[in-house]
Amino acid sequence: MTDAEELRTRTRELLAAHPPASTDRLDFLRARFDAGLAWVHYPEGLGGLGAPRSLQAVVDAELETAGAPDNDPRRIGIGLGMAAPTILQYGTEEQKRRYLRPLWTGEEVWCQLFSEPGAGSDLAALGTRAVREGDTWVVNGQKVWTSSAHVARWAILIARTDPEVPKHRGITYFVCDMTDPGVEVRPLRQVTGEAEFNEVFLTDVRIPDARRLGAVGEGWKVAQTTLNNERVAIGGMRLPREGGMIGPISKTWRERPELRTHDLHQRLLKLWVESEVSRLTAERLRQQLVAGQPGPEGAGMKLAFARLNQEISGLEVELLGEEGLLYDDWTMRRPELVDFTGRDAGYRYLRSKGNSIEGGTSEVLLNIVAERVLGLPAEPRTDKDVAWKDLAR
Repeated sequence: MTDAEELRTRTRELLAAHPPASTDRLDFLRARFDAGLAWVHYPEGLGGLGAPRSLQAVVDAELETAGAPDNDPRRIGIGLGMAAPTILQYGTEEQKRRYLRPLWTGEEVWCQLFSEPGAGSDLAALGTRAVREGDTWVVNGQKVWTSSAHVARWAILIARTDPEVPKHRGITYFVCDMTDPGVEVRPLRQVTGEAEFNEVFLTDVRIPDARRLGAVGEGWKVAQTTLNNERVAIGGMRLPREGGMIGPISKTWRERPELRTHDLHQRLLKLWVESEVSRLTAERLRQQLVAGQPGPEGAGMKLAFARLNQEISGLEVELLGEEGLLYDDWTMRRPELVDFTGRDAGYRYLRSKGNSIEGGTSEVLLNIVAERVLGLPAEPRTDKDVAWKDLAR
């Protein structure tokens, strides 16, 4: 069993062989992966050492002290938080060795082709079709709200392969090459003025069966791994005290005493405490992951994340008064990632409206918490045993 001291030794050996100050950033990241220090809980040969997940902090602390580069995790969050755990659990050995290294180093960006115009909250109703022709699947359909599609090389994709069975049973999970013919990415302009999201049209896209994850027809089961990890990735991000949305408004409160009122003070205190509770709960959730797979508890964290962001950003605009209505940039931009804290209050207020939609709507997540965490009776589902082709649309 790898222990903390052995990891420190391995990390120092990596630093000695590849000094961060004189080693190319990508070369260093590749060497770190090959040394098993990328994600230590992954198997040997896949960027890890089969060590307890909790020991990753030992490696990260040594590297941070030495000034080593990281892999820009926010930029490649979909790959790290959603694609990688799914590939690790359901991928073949060949798939794991092909995808995980360039995913972790950031050489290849990933996106998620799940939601559709008619299948967002009810994802299992998706209509994108994949029809098998020998060792190839021909895919046609439309996906929507796809972050990073405009910069991604690969996508995790679910498509309907059998319309004759109930909706949850006729889905298969694939890896789609975003550079293939027939893949068209179009920007979706948001209320912020940005086009951070996209719609993706798939027209006769040919995907080899070798890029299928899991068995044919078991895509919904595979997708649950992705979705559970996604909610933890969004709602359970590691933050320092006053990290995230609560940071900028706390800073403004301290630096601008002329803006303070008793009512705003009480509301800010309440949100500060709730943010700290949420941060510590997220830390406990990450510790749970050491012992197994993420469960439905991630839905609760994502719910809290969305509500707090919207309440905090609303209070910040109210605190700033007229200044809070200002917005620095309405031009059409195509960012690779969202920057909640590096922009002004007007941006945070507008962008936070999407937090209760992305990664699963708050309404759907409430159902998940009710049924899978609290054990309450499930809502009636009249379409549970009806073939997808016979559903009203």
